[in-house]
Amino acid sequence: MKLKSTYRFLIIISALAVGILLVYLLSVAGSGSKGPIQNALRYVEENILRMEQTLIIDKREDKRKEKLSTFKPISDDLAALKNPKAILFGASDMSEPESFETIIDLEDSLKMVFPLIHIYCAWGSKPIEEFPAVAAQTIINMGSTPVITWEPWLSDFDEKEFPGIPPIAERDKGCLKAIASGVYDAYIIKWANGAKKVNKPIFIRYGHEMNDPYRYPWGPQNNTPEDFISSWQHIRQVFNSQQVYNVVWIWAPHPSYAGFEAFYPGDESVDYVGIGILNFGTVATWSKWWTFDELFASYDQFSWFKKPIMITEFGSLVVGGERSKWFADALREVPIKYPDLKSILFFHYPADKTITNKDVSWYFIDDPATRDSIIEQISLWPDSLKL
Repeated sequence: MKLKSTYRFLIIISALAVGILLVYLLSVAGSGSKGPIQNALRYVEENILRMEQTLIIDKREDKRKEKLSTFKPISDDLAALKNPKAILFGASDMSEPESFETIIDLEDSLKMVFPLIHIYCAWGSKPIEEFPAVAAQTIINMGSTPVITWEPWLSDFDEKEFPGIPPIAERDKGCLKAIASGVYDAYIIKWANGAKKVNKPIFIRYGHEMNDPYRYPWGPQNNTPEDFISSWQHIRQVFNSQQVYNVVWIWAPHPSYAGFEAFYPGDESVDYVGIGILNFGTVATWSKWWTFDELFASYDQFSWFKKPIMITEFGSLVVGGERSKWFADALREVPIKYPDLKSILFFHYPADKTITNKDVSWYFIDDPATRDSIIEQISLWPDSLKL
């Protein structure tokens, strides 16, 4: 680490020297050369700021890696991740994949570090829809384990790259059957090998809320439960064919819709059950201020699968109630009431427009009462449940 810091320090000193030289040249050359030299100065200045920021982030990441030292044996062990003794916390937000600095800010505000960091990745032909190698490696370098929600949106696939796929207007209908039949295997194979190159355990949450008939094209309005199961098992087979064995698989139905059991791919291919618990309060006509226990009323049904449970999206808005109390009530008796719960991921987005027709904020980093209630309740948990 000292060598890396020294190297970056020397780069900054060199950049400063170049900047001083350019200033001198500008003074000698006169006004005729101001444009190009000023541009060069601006470029040097921007890079110096970027390097300084990188050094600051590196220092913060090194500190959090030290705090996560007790998690390292778990993060390196697929079996341990599938059955952790502690409850693994994590979060998702709008962080840049090169730094996750705002995730670290949230950790600092809660006086904790997150063993898990959650990101989202859509399917498609665009570079951003490839396996998120930079984000995954950054998370691992920080000492955490990536959780990737892998969403089978199919509209971005290039027909030239994938000949035979349906036109965009028809692509959603039966989309999971198409996945199961191998139409998108070239993409899945490439993505699987990206996951393999990480060479560390990662979580994948594929096709979440597949039983919701309104929100996602991979839902039951376009597919049968058998189609979902077939697509899940086909993806698992492709990963196995590429010898990708570093994945913990999360099956995540929507708890509000009955009959989610029909979408279960089977004990052999599921490692975790994922549940989203988001309290929208009174922000829309269809919502109300739900307590955590009301939203988690399906716990007994999910426990039936005898798999560890992960709350993949955990949060509350402020409209309609007292958010700090909501979090306090939610976390107070978690270890007693919900013994199969092994992971909680905060949903911490500042501008979410996926459900309502206006942006809503799940941010609580700027809400001292909520932060304090979370810190207090977790501090009361048995030490055996905390890393």
